[in-house]
Order: sequence, then C-alpha cells, then structure tokens
Amino acid sequence: MDTDQPATTAKKPEFKRFRSKFNAVKLSPEQADRQGQIARSAWTALGNRDAVVAFLNTHDDALGGRPLDLAVASAEGLTAVEQAMAARAAEQG
Repeated sequence: MDTDQPATTAKKPEFKRFRSKFNAVKLSPEQADRQGQIARSAWTALGNRDAVVAFLNTHDDALGGRPLDLAVASAEGLTAVEQAMAARAAEQG
C-alpha cells in the first residue's frame, strides 16, 4: 500500500437549508382585520366565489383602485369598498 497518497474521506452531502422566500411586507393586525372583514362582507353581499374574487381583485375606476387594496389600506377605504359592493349587489338583484 502506498502511504504517500492522502487517504480519501467520504464527504457528507451538503443539503440546502430551507429558507422562506416570502419577501412581501406583512400586514399589520389592523390591516389583516380589514382584509378579513372585506372578504366576509363580499361573500355575504355577492354570495358567489367567482364574483367575490372578481370584485375584490379587479381595478375599479369608481373607487380608483383595486377594492382589496383600498379596503386593507384604511378604514375609509374599507367603508368605500363596502358601499360600492352593496351598490353592485343591489344592481344585480
């Protein structure tokens, strides 16, 4: 046996460690409450999953933005979105 050669040692495989890739800003407790409230209100007013998703996520020219974003941003935005949603629900019958 040749003793001039270094012994080879088995390397342990390296594993990638789990790291969250969530970089978005987290909602404050107040914003999270408003988000939950507008989702519940939309479900009550519109009653249809597709209608709720479409209303909350589609830019509304009359409101000047996406209803979900406006409702989460402030209490005034939440009120405006709820009023617009009630008007839309009344129009739909």
